[in-house]
Amino acid sequence: MNIRAIMAISPVIPVLTVTRLDDAAPLAQAMVRGGLRVLEVTLRSPEALAVISAMRAAAPEAIVGAGTLTRAEDFPDAERAGAQFGVTPGLTAALIAAAARVSFPLLPGIMTPAELIAARAAGFTACKLFPAAQAGGITRANAAEFLSLPNVLCVGGSWLAPAALLERRDWTAIEALARDAAGLAPTSP
Repeated sequence: MNIRAIMAISPVIPVLTVTRLDDAAPLAQAMVRGGLRVLEVTLRSPEALAVISAMRAAAPEAIVGAGTLTRAEDFPDAERAGAQFGVTPGLTAALIAAAARVSFPLLPGIMTPAELIAARAAGFTACKLFPAAQAGGITRANAAEFLSLPNVLCVGGSWLAPAALLERRDWTAIEALARDAAGLAPTSP
């Protein structure tokens, strides 16, 4: 599956930072029950690669990717963990080369026109504006505005699994947030 097809599955891709491996399965299942099948697990915790594997096993209908790929060695590590796509916060020659050596598609993060030009020259047809906070940030309150832009296929949502809900393991509340996000539609101009 190519990255554009993955991005078209739902309006929001949850951006998940998971610090307890035991949370991986119920979190993935809550997201899928809520209607979000594409999940990005950030490589911001020592458990992240194991979380990807656990989510794949617990929710086979989900498409689980590795986010925050910042080093060339992250790519084969993510592939071995079972990542089905990757996301970078920026784009360098080393990351472009590493992406060419794995089987999963990459969504490169870009912020500047120069990065966009480099991504297009490397053959990427979709990019992630990162960090979106510099461009206004993506929240539940403004996600539909971003989705109404003709060049936006989906948005990343870090609001879907807030630390407080993860800490309490409140899968019902997380499922409700996922269901709400899955129903987002572009706003009218």
